[in-house]
Amino acid sequence: MWIISFWVFPVVSASMWLAMLIAMIAVWAREGEPVYSNMSEGQTIAYISDVGAEGLKPLFITGSVITVVFLDLAFLSERWLRHAGQLLPNKGILDKACACLSIFFSIAGALGLILLSCFDTRHYPRLHDGFLIMFMAAYLISAIFICAEYLRIGIFYRAQHRCLLVSFWIKVAFIIIEIALAIGFAVCMKRAEKRNASAILEWVIAFVFTGYILSFVVDLLPSVRTRRHLPQGEKRGMDDYIEPHHTSLEQPLTHDSTGPNFYRGSRV
Repeated sequence: MWIISFWVFPVVSASMWLAMLIAMIAVWAREGEPVYSNMSEGQTIAYISDVGAEGLKPLFITGSVITVVFLDLAFLSERWLRHAGQLLPNKGILDKACACLSIFFSIAGALGLILLSCFDTRHYPRLHDGFLIMFMAAYLISAIFICAEYLRIGIFYRAQHRCLLVSFWIKVAFIIIEIALAIGFAVCMKRAEKRNASAILEWVIAFVFTGYILSFVVDLLPSVRTRRHLPQGEKRGMDDYIEPHHTSLEQPLTHDSTGPNFYRGSRV
């Protein structure tokens, strides 16, 4: 059984984000899918921010704050665990710089989400759109730097990089999918007749973001110590002292009436 540890941060973040999105879309649907005053002419599907600008603004702000605070705690935990040797440590200046830049842009993305939830699209449309771009762009750039860091770490620790490889490909998939969706969202948003399509894409982008948050569980789980599991960093340290080609064998020493006698020897 896994001990409660740093991996809880992304779980709490993803759970809050997912619960907030489901609650917002459920309330909008339960109310009969209303057309809000800030929605464009011909638009029948509300943006997340349209729902958040109405009666659910407290939920939107609270959910956004909790989501990004725990997500950034996951970023900081990952960096600290590598520094403390509980995860595979960084080996060069470049991968350490990538780690620091990923944290910087994650904080920028967090500020973008908090501010866009506070400056709603109904009363502050321009500020809201600006903070939306800040939120999406910052987390995408942060993910790119994380992938660069993991790629560098994998070069040094080829034998122990299975978890890194899984997390790396999850984040690469997130980057590719989110960039494609963001381009479609921006194109559709500029055309009045495509506002419903852009609203759908915004909801999809938000739900895909949940998977990105959960990918940090893969990063942080190897740091957990249990009765049967050593932290990834300590396990690497022990492996350095194991002679991989060491084998044991028994060789006959003498023969007597009871049969051959053996002694234990070793060879490398």
